[in-house]
Parts: sequence; C-alpha cells; structure tokens
Amino acid sequence: MISTEKCPMPELIFGTSGLGNLYEAWPSETKWQIVEECVRVAPGPLVFDTAGKYGAGLALEMLGEGLRKQGTHPGEVVISNKLGWYRTALKGKEPSFEPGVWKNLEHDAVQRIDYDGIVACYEQGNTLLNGYRAGWVSVHDPDEYLAAAVSPADRARRFGDVLSAYEALKDLKREGSVAGVGIGSKDWTVVREICEVVEMDWVMIANSFTMHHHPAELVAFMRQLDAQGIPVINAAVFNGGFLTGQDFYNYRRVSPQTHSELYRWREKMHAVCREFGILPAAACVAFAKSAPGVRSIALNMTRDYRAGSQVDILKTSIPPACWERMATENLIDKHFAETHLYEPDI
Repeated sequence: MISTEKCPMPELIFGTSGLGNLYEAWPSETKWQIVEECVRVAPGPLVFDTAGKYGAGLALEMLGEGLRKQGTHPGEVVISNKLGWYRTALKGKEPSFEPGVWKNLEHDAVQRIDYDGIVACYEQGNTLLNGYRAGWVSVHDPDEYLAAAVSPADRARRFGDVLSAYEALKDLKREGSVAGVGIGSKDWTVVREICEVVEMDWVMIANSFTMHHHPAELVAFMRQLDAQGIPVINAAVFNGGFLTGQDFYNYRRVSPQTHSELYRWREKMHAVCREFGILPAAACVAFAKSAPGVRSIALNMTRDYRAGSQVDILKTSIPPACWERMATENLIDKHFAETHLYEPDI
C-alpha cells in the first residue's frame, strides 16, 4: 500500500483535464493562474491528477509550467499521471480520440498499453512536465483498450497487454522511481476484473459512482476495496460536467431532444438543491464522498468552479432532509440514502 508518510491521500485532488482544453481552450495565463490557485488553497497535501490523454499531453505541459512559475519545489507536490496515451503528430483537424471534446489541440495521442508502451508514456510524461515527475502512476482507460477487441481471443491478448503494463509499473515502483501504482477507468467492472489479479495501491473510478449512477453492485465492490485497505479516488463525479449544467454526459454530447430523461432528472435534482439553498455541485461532491472507501475526490478546475470554490464545495454540509427529499423524488437510491446519508424515520 501507499506509505501515508511519502504519499498521503488528500481529501481533494486537483484534476487537470481543463488544462488540456477540455470543452474549451483557455489562454496559457489562465491555466497558470489555476495552478497557482491550487497551490495556494490546497486543504492538505498538494496532489494533481493528470494524463497524457488530456489534450494529448497539453495538460502535462501546462501543469509543469504553472508549478515552475510558482516556484513549487518538486518535493512539495505529488503528480499522479495516468499512463497509456502517447503524444503523436496531429494529422487532421482534431485528435482521433474523443471527437468534439478537446479544443484547439496541436497534437494527437494514441493508446499504448503494454510493457514498453507504458514505459514510453511514463518517460514522455516526465519530459512534458519539464522539471517534475510523476510520483503515482496508473494504467489509464484499460476499459477502452479491452473494448476495442474484435474477438474473445483478441480480448485475452489485450488483457495480457494490460498485465504487462502493470509489470512495468511495478518495476518502476521496485526501483524507487514511483511511490504507488493504481488504476483509472470509467468502467468499474474492468477495474474489478484487473484488481482480481493485480495488487493496487489505490483505485480511481470515473463516471461510475455519482448522484445519477450508483448501482448496488458497485457499492459492494467499493466496500470490498475498503475492507482490503485500498483507498478509492472518486473522479468525474459530475458525469463529465452534465450534472452541473454542461451538455456533455460522460464526455459525450447530449441534448434535450436526444436524452430527455437525463435532462428531466437534472432539472428535478437542481430544483431540490434550490429548495435547500445548495449548489448542485456541492450535493454531487457530498454524495460522491459518501461511498464506502472513498478517501479522495478528484475535481477538475473549470471556468465556474476554480480551486477556491472547489474547496468550499468540498466543505459544504448537506442536511439529511435534502437527501431524504432526493430519495423520495427517486433521484437517488433510497436504500443507499438510508444507510449512508440519513437515518429514516421509524
């Protein structure tokens, strides 16, 4: 497990996809200001979550530049780099991955998941950070890599590639280059499958346990991780921004015409939040923190929710009556709410 002395798990981890031009392209100066604010207001150990996929390496560059401009010593920050996407030349108008999501990029990225590919991603990531190095590493999007299989035999081969990538990460840890090894995935069932054969220092789930989506089977898995002493980092707790007002659900564009049920759910949730005077983002974060084993929430910086407001959101207390109303309105699972969020009247 991660040494709490070397790599303490903070309550808040700063996400950096916005530094890679997620949904919109910010000026470099704005990105450096965001990093400065994170350094200034971090409520505990300073940890950034990043990935070669974020802007095809742009987030790594901006994070390194921002930290350097602040004069942040490398020993004062932990950078968690999710590996598996390698920067390449941009041949079209937009990158080949997640079309329509990343704006004004100058590079593309390809998925490289095997022993040599993960090492190459790790080394390239450190080069892009330019003076900083990843202290925590993980395999990013193994679910997407496995989902691309064209046959059961191909999936088995690809699963072997994932295991080979973890051998590379374990070697980096054994030689002292990194402090901890984890996993980052949107499909929690793939996380569970890999955790059955690979020992993890932590698990990051994304788009998986949110106010809108929190299946009982996932809760049981998180409880199992908690029993094993494996901390959970809950990320993308707004379902890619949709729950707080974006027109992207899990990083795919949606609209009231094509996803009317989603929008009705969000309208009802926002209405309950207004009734209790609570920001929807605060309710989402509080709900995300309530799951078994969750030690940290990873929150991405946006134009509306900068580091300072994210800290305030993290500290917001949600009254039990609010949760009870949401359960009554079928916005959240009633059994989970009664066992984790409030005590029902008997």
